[in-house]
Amino acid sequence: MAYIPYGAYWCTPFARWQGSLAHLNSVEFAAHVARAQIGRLDLAPGSFDFAAFGQTVIQKGSFFGGPWFTAMIGAKGLAAPMVSQACATGARLLSTAVGEVLQGAQQALIVSGDRTSNGPHVYFPAPHGPGGTGAHEDVVMDNFGHDPWACNAMIQTGENVAAREGITTEEQHDLTLHRRAQYDAALAENCAFQRRFMPVLDVPDARFRKSVGRLETDEGVEPADADKIAGLRPVMRDGTITFASQTHPADGNAGMVVVGDPGRAKEIGGVDHPLVEVLAIAQAREEKGFMPAAPIKASIAALDRARLLITQVDVIKSHNPFAVNDIAFARAFGVDWRDMNNYGSSLIWGHPQGPTGLRAMIELIEELTIRGGGTGLFQGCAAGDSAMAVLLRVK
Repeated sequence: MAYIPYGAYWCTPFARWQGSLAHLNSVEFAAHVARAQIGRLDLAPGSFDFAAFGQTVIQKGSFFGGPWFTAMIGAKGLAAPMVSQACATGARLLSTAVGEVLQGAQQALIVSGDRTSNGPHVYFPAPHGPGGTGAHEDVVMDNFGHDPWACNAMIQTGENVAAREGITTEEQHDLTLHRRAQYDAALAENCAFQRRFMPVLDVPDARFRKSVGRLETDEGVEPADADKIAGLRPVMRDGTITFASQTHPADGNAGMVVVGDPGRAKEIGGVDHPLVEVLAIAQAREEKGFMPAAPIKASIAALDRARLLITQVDVIKSHNPFAVNDIAFARAFGVDWRDMNNYGSSLIWGHPQGPTGLRAMIELIEELTIRGGGTGLFQGCAAGDSAMAVLLRVK
């Protein structure tokens, strides 16, 4: 279908919301990082004939998001759409780029940047309403707390799946502790795994004129304390999900290059490095109010498109905003959740919305490379009880 040149991708450290990246406009910040990474790859901004920018939390200037982003990276003549599919934005960006490549684009750039910190507060005028009073929305908090179709909070969808599958708090905590240990492997030897795709970040000031800090890895990741976690109570009354068994909002960005020719992929990634091929992409939607189970259907659809069985998949990465996600997925496919998400997942390193899936796919590529190649599956849920799944092959 399409190819991702090895190493032609990047991800900033993720910072827990209201942390070190909370002052940065996410569109400007994404362009700031992308300029440096495109330079690292020795690619000219004008060499891209397609680009797309992914975002879920609007920023000042987001109305011009795609073209504004490409102009800031130096591709002033390149138009670009704004792509938004909640937590599935990363996979949707890749699908969009693959579609453009199949229509003739030679070299595509996809980047997503989001900031859950300091989310916008929006007022919707209603001049014909009672007294002319309109409606207001906190874009981040209100949408975390209420799905206008299913009429439930995100956490309620996790509880619905936990109840349907009989998933206990203890099992969720076991998974959380295991995921934290997997993430520790990415921090070993001075973050050797993360250094494969995550540059040390000199945090700029809001005007991007000077450095005001430095991030070598993710900020705000909670330490593993089994006794403390065991003492946590569920967030919802009569529920099972605690603060330890769900992710935390974050800020950051990620990017990736996609090409249509394997020769060009080798030219950019290096002839001595592996070839990364996109095999299949699919989406699905679950029953109303059961979001964490949606990746099961999306993965079945992707496997069917690639004519593969789950037993032919070597590495599985997930966007797992709840521990429930991985437990339900593992039960559905008869796999061991302990074998999924080596080196980390969004349950631990956080969730800045749009960039989350891109980072997981980047980590998937690197894990496959370390093991000498193979087939990998990324899957993750998204708002509206939906999900996307992506199959990649490293050879």
